[in-house]
Amino acid sequence: MSQPLAGRVALVAGATRGAGRGIAVELGAAGATVYVTGRSTRARRSDYDRPETVEDTADLVTAAGGHGIAVPTDHLDPAQVRALVDRVADEQGRLDVLVNDIWGGEHLFAWDSPVWEHDLDNGLRLLRLAIDTHAITSHHALPLLLRRPGGLVVEMTDGTDAYNRENYRVSFFYDLAKTSVIRMAFALGHELGPRGATAVALTPGWLRSEMMLDHFGVREDNWRDALDRVPHFAISETPRYVGRAVAALAADPDVARFNGESLDSGSLARTYGFTDLDGSRPDAWRYLVEVQDAGKPANVTGYR
Repeated sequence: MSQPLAGRVALVAGATRGAGRGIAVELGAAGATVYVTGRSTRARRSDYDRPETVEDTADLVTAAGGHGIAVPTDHLDPAQVRALVDRVADEQGRLDVLVNDIWGGEHLFAWDSPVWEHDLDNGLRLLRLAIDTHAITSHHALPLLLRRPGGLVVEMTDGTDAYNRENYRVSFFYDLAKTSVIRMAFALGHELGPRGATAVALTPGWLRSEMMLDHFGVREDNWRDALDRVPHFAISETPRYVGRAVAALAADPDVARFNGESLDSGSLARTYGFTDLDGSRPDAWRYLVEVQDAGKPANVTGYR
């Protein structure tokens, strides 16, 4: 199997589950050494109280062909993040890919709840988890990434710049969080580009994460059973799909052409030619605009 990222070192911040886990595994499949972080460990669950752990993710990275290293980290704690980066520097002497996928806000937002009705403590906590964590991690990790030319920073979010600019996303706090991450990539592009590195914002489509599958009462092997209740779920994708997007970006010697841009898994699949695990190429954001938001019946023909 080709491993274009052999010898490269990645840090996936927020890799316990979902997109972060999918990204870590695909970077491992491409041959990278991948440091994976999160607050859920085999010894202690985070406030999510879910079974996935960073150690499990590291094992999956190694099984895929890379080298997975789990480092439990709370990315709101600058001292912990500084220690994490110092460890990467001591053990590897380099950092080639930084994926800022820290989130942890699913239980903190309320749908269509205006700011004056939304729980304020939850909203502010959501912003800290979505924004402060990314800033803290970039502050400490980017000097190491900049030691060598060609580094890549991926800011993970929900929605493209074009879509989020025109659409209200869930609530004041959620909207602000996801749009701010896109702007982070834009700002980092200006700061990193002249120094030989690249920053992008990246969104998956409708992600079949562990939490989403549980929400619909299905598993990955029978996810289509949810379509009777949620027909548009037919456009959904596995976390490995966006993982392949990150691996493709990291292996692209001309990745700087995307510096500062907002990207999505479906468009990158067309650019690089990768597929999801089932061989399809879901194009969720185009589908959302042209089918779901347009009020048309669910029909993924031409969209995956």
